[in-house]
Amino acid sequence: MQQLSITQSLRNMGIDPLKASVASVSELYRLPQDKLDAIKAELIIDSFRFHYENNRYYREACDEKGITPASVNTFDDLIKIPLIPIAKFKSASNHELLSKPLNAIEHEMRSTGTSGIPSVSRRCAPTIDLAVSAIYAMYREFLGISKGAGLYICPSTEEIPEMGMIKALNMLAGLLDTHRFMVREERFVPEDAIAQLTNWENQFTRHIIGPPFLIHRLLQFLKQTGQKLTLDKGSMVITLGGWKRFTGQMISRREFALLCEEYLGIPPSGIRDIYALVESNVMAIDDEHQVKHVSPYVHFSVRDMNDLSKEVADGEHGVLAILDPLALATPGMILTEDIVSLVPGESPSGRSGQRMEYIMRAPSSLEFGCCAVNLERKMDEDEKAENSCPVTA
Repeated sequence: MQQLSITQSLRNMGIDPLKASVASVSELYRLPQDKLDAIKAELIIDSFRFHYENNRYYREACDEKGITPASVNTFDDLIKIPLIPIAKFKSASNHELLSKPLNAIEHEMRSTGTSGIPSVSRRCAPTIDLAVSAIYAMYREFLGISKGAGLYICPSTEEIPEMGMIKALNMLAGLLDTHRFMVREERFVPEDAIAQLTNWENQFTRHIIGPPFLIHRLLQFLKQTGQKLTLDKGSMVITLGGWKRFTGQMISRREFALLCEEYLGIPPSGIRDIYALVESNVMAIDDEHQVKHVSPYVHFSVRDMNDLSKEVADGEHGVLAILDPLALATPGMILTEDIVSLVPGESPSGRSGQRMEYIMRAPSSLEFGCCAVNLERKMDEDEKAENSCPVTA
């Protein structure tokens, strides 16, 4: 008798395999690699079949390449799955990506980079259910936060409700005792941030949360004014949003870590950076060794820059392709414009699964940063306008 697949066995018990997976992040990371790959492959193959059968645009793209669900049966077959260029999410025809009717869409999330053209990612209610569980599971696995105070050096979702970066960071507030947003009407006053941290002293473990460029502003202010803070044991600096500024200049991770240690008293192990895309439900979060772990149910396929049909070896740079089975409203098979590498060998943290290093945006990309870049540029323009002298007659 043929043995049932893991996903089919779960379904026969009335359990959704995707919901079981996002609720079992810790357990998945502790499986042998071959077992984790087998589970991940089943989830992705099921997702591929669903979108092939329910999305005319995607099915035609697959048929052009001669790929059908019958072509993809094992983990090694995942490379055959046709990918959607991420630019499609920015196109006027992005409605073609829907695998579910428009009236099933619960939420639209947007990310605007340097081009000013928003990437629109639509999610149905079941996708939102999965994404919420997945994000909190990843936060618990890698941040372990359940209390404390969060100093958000970014705008609130009240000011920018559609920005994916802010939405994801704001979810972390649900695990904290209290929090404050320190960017209001696109203005950040470092003195106010320092006063708030001081006010929380001896009451809460204090965490600093936001895009790197804004936290870097606070660190530079502390350095320039000669002020040093000593945050609490267990305090973290949590970043999301990319390390390239709107000027094109990179913020040095090494310098950033040294400044955190000197001016906040937070060691490198307390700095946790997050890689995420608004078009996908993936999160890759730094562990205590500053290495990013990919969500265990998502597959990263790193492609040869000169031949996107081929993968590069672990440790080599290539274009990131994401296979995300949690995406139900639109296909989660995405070719990004990011250059990354997969970290070879076993993780010193003891977790299985993929680990990644972000390198840069592809040279061919029209964008060189995420929504944080656009936010910084707007803040810089507003500050210059505010500080300029008025023209008098």
